[in-house]
Amino acid sequence: MKFNRILLSTALVVFALVVQVSVLARLQLPGAVPDLVLLTVLGLALVYGPVSGCLIGFGAGLLADLAPPADHAVGRYALVLCLIGYLAGLARPDNGRLKSASGPMAAVVAAAIATTLLYAGVGALVGDTAARHVGLGSLLFTAVVYDLLLAPFTVPLIMALARRVENDPLAETSGGTDVASGWLSSGTGLRIGTQRGGLLVRAARTRASRAGRIKGVKRL
Repeated sequence: MKFNRILLSTALVVFALVVQVSVLARLQLPGAVPDLVLLTVLGLALVYGPVSGCLIGFGAGLLADLAPPADHAVGRYALVLCLIGYLAGLARPDNGRLKSASGPMAAVVAAAIATTLLYAGVGALVGDTAARHVGLGSLLFTAVVYDLLLAPFTVPLIMALARRVENDPLAETSGGTDVASGWLSSGTGLRIGTQRGGLLVRAARTRASRAGRIKGVKRL
């Protein structure tokens, strides 16, 4: 992985973990806890691809395994997020662009369900049956709802930061929208990249016309 990817990913994962442990976990919401770490891994994997997503997921999961008040076997969540990061990276489009929010939102739902099932499955293998007492159905439903509510405020920002730090040339082109701006503009029908390009062209034409008029006045 590139150094800028490592630096940004580490900062985002640590921040997400601190917020999740110190704020979200203390809200005492019914069922699951909103998984900000999962959404961070998902957003980065959708930009960086499967290999980086796998590595970021493993590191994020390992930190979550070690962070208090973790009461499960070390490596359990690391394995889950490693798989989720790899699979999310495979969902990244070849050209790095998505023009609507349907793709990322579907990825959030799939990741929330897969994470809950994999975590419960790995727990059953190591003898942890806590999910049975809470109810797997309740965990699945609340995990999907909480992550869907949190995703629009986190994943687009994470993807935009990843593109900015990556200095991806796709983020500078005006033909269409990238994955982050496509999410943000899907509900309004706006095309951020196209609008920006159009404004630049209009500004250039305005300057050219003004220069032409000034030259014409000087000649007279």
